Amino acid sequence: MNNSADIGLIGLAVMGENLVLNMESKGFTVAVFNRTVSKVDDFVGGRGKGKNFIPAHSIAELCKSLKRPRKVMLLVKAGKAVDDFIEQIIPHLEPGDIIIDGGNTHFPDTVRRTAYVESKGLLYIGTGVSGGEEGALNGPSMMPGGSAAAWEAVRPIFQSICAKADGAPCCDWVGENGAGHFVKMVHNGIEYGDMQLICEAYQIMKDLLGMTAAEMHEVFREWNEGELGSYLIEITRDILAYRNEAGETVVDTILDTAGQKGTGKWTGVAALDLGVPLTLIGEAVFARCLSAQKDERVTASLQLPGPAPVAVDRAEMLEALRQALYASKIVSYAQGYLLMREAAKEYGWKLNNGGIALMWRGGCIIRSVFLGKIKEAFDRNPDLSNLLLDPFFKEKVLAAQAGWRKVVTAAIASGVPAPALGAALAYFDGYRSARLPANLLQAQRDYFGAHTYERIDRPRGEFFHTNWTGKGGNTSASTYVV
Repeated sequence: MNNSADIGLIGLAVMGENLVLNMESKGFTVAVFNRTVSKVDDFVGGRGKGKNFIPAHSIAELCKSLKRPRKVMLLVKAGKAVDDFIEQIIPHLEPGDIIIDGGNTHFPDTVRRTAYVESKGLLYIGTGVSGGEEGALNGPSMMPGGSAAAWEAVRPIFQSICAKADGAPCCDWVGENGAGHFVKMVHNGIEYGDMQLICEAYQIMKDLLGMTAAEMHEVFREWNEGELGSYLIEITRDILAYRNEAGETVVDTILDTAGQKGTGKWTGVAALDLGVPLTLIGEAVFARCLSAQKDERVTASLQLPGPAPVAVDRAEMLEALRQALYASKIVSYAQGYLLMREAAKEYGWKLNNGGIALMWRGGCIIRSVFLGKIKEAFDRNPDLSNLLLDPFFKEKVLAAQAGWRKVVTAAIASGVPAPALGAALAYFDGYRSARLPANLLQAQRDYFGAHTYERIDRPRGEFFHTNWTGKGGNTSASTYVV
């Protein structure tokens, strides 16, 4: 066995175990350590038996076993644990060595940690890793950012173990400090949106069209073979067909309260901070929050009756629903890319938008045929301001518009909640409106708070105040423009 490891990994939970098995299968020797040291021996004597792993029973031992520049990867719970391990690792490293955080870390922490580790003469990478345990073992999508000088040292490992799409690795350098974890956060937010859209389609099929799980399975099977083809549509197809030993459709036995780990919330907060209308993903997060109020909803259902489902043609509604799902998906990604664009301006990152789409084409939860079209859009126009203005997506969303409106209208008329589908359509209508009622809003703000307004007949950047009551003075308040 080789006694000089190519990389070391701390954290042998499910993701860590699968990722090091992936690395070893690609010809790399991996040193492994876990806070509960018995886990190291269990792994090396179990799933890792006979393979090129170097067991370490201390961080010092782990670092001593590594080739220079040393590469130490953390796959531990985000938060304090990462900071604690960084402090323990630093004394055992030398200038130019690299610490890698592969967890679901909030990007401001990666910004902070990159600066701190670099101040010690070391290099730091914060990388998003998407794909779950299966992806970790067979090829995840990876989104690294941090110290640019570290990339060439880790590139051979990362691009060997990641998923491939048309032969291209679903991993490339994203940008400085927290860029990698920011892009992973947006990925997770889009994941929230995609899942919610699919769930709303499912509920419309179930409550409005009266379809069985078996019938819905067939619809999702067909959808997965077309332009909606994706991992999430695929697993929805399989879930709807899965039955337990009693013959029950398992999805119907699951309590309707959704959990979350916070990354969708982080995406929404970042959008608010940057003034980006990330409405669809925000509704997806709030839908999970509403689902958690199960007892209240049960009580309300007995006291707040809604309308009976409207009569619709099933075949026509299913085609309209397919169109609505596709159009809403376009909006979700358009909003996600807007958020990344504004973050790049704010933090000085040079994000490769087409490259990000390529990174998401394989290995990750949101992988889909759709992402290839996003890459093509940014290949056509690297400065594209909004996906809705790309010729391909513009044609698709306009063609879907009638069906999209039909679905949202039928859902509202039937009392079937469709917050994400509705939010996507509302954004589309707002974005295509040359004039919105914000002129009245500005008048209101100026009336009660002297917040000023701009005029349509004067240059942008000139602000005016009206003494609406004749009792106020001429002093105006400061103006905040997102």
